Amino acid sequence: MTLTKRNFLTGAGAMSLLSGCGALSAIGDATTPLDAYELRAPVLPQAGRMLPRALSIETPTSSGALETDRILIKPNAVQSLYLPGARWSDQAPAMFQTVMLRAFEDTGALSYVGRRPLGGSGDFALISEITDFQAELSEVGDSAIARIRLTARMVRESDARVMARRSFQALTPSASTETLDIVQGFNVASDEVLNDLVRWGLDVIGLRLPVA
Repeated sequence: MTLTKRNFLTGAGAMSLLSGCGALSAIGDATTPLDAYELRAPVLPQAGRMLPRALSIETPTSSGALETDRILIKPNAVQSLYLPGARWSDQAPAMFQTVMLRAFEDTGALSYVGRRPLGGSGDFALISEITDFQAELSEVGDSAIARIRLTARMVRESDARVMARRSFQALTPSASTETLDIVQGFNVASDEVLNDLVRWGLDVIGLRLPVA
């Protein structure tokens, strides 16, 4: 389905409208099945060695507008809607936690990567906040840009010291306003953010990935 600004504004309950404070208004028909989409983990270079370090990746915090499995669309700077007929495979913060975990783990750089510290205590924790995770519609509604922005802190577990802090952002235009093209835009933006995040995080811990 191709999405236009008219589709978004006259969807008659097909999506949820958000108020200025991010609270959800009418959800629409909860019995209507929605197609589910998910982000993939990027393919990163393998580390040349494994550090005996444990990293726990906490679920990112986010605004109320993102605490949902619906795909957020912004037709303009002050309005937020949900993509009709589609959803993420999990709530956006939990889904992004999963791809972060896979991205770090797949490099083979660390002896342990998980959602919680190994054995109740670990070496490092990645704490993050998602501030943007939406597709932004153009003025005429014929194209969209996926925007992902994440602020991350690498914390040493032994003394709760913040070792480093950095923000990551990616903007990716979609080929069209078809749902699959919008999701692909999210995937490309996610790959860019995760590539930078993993390289930065491992560098803070003490290992640098080879250049692809």
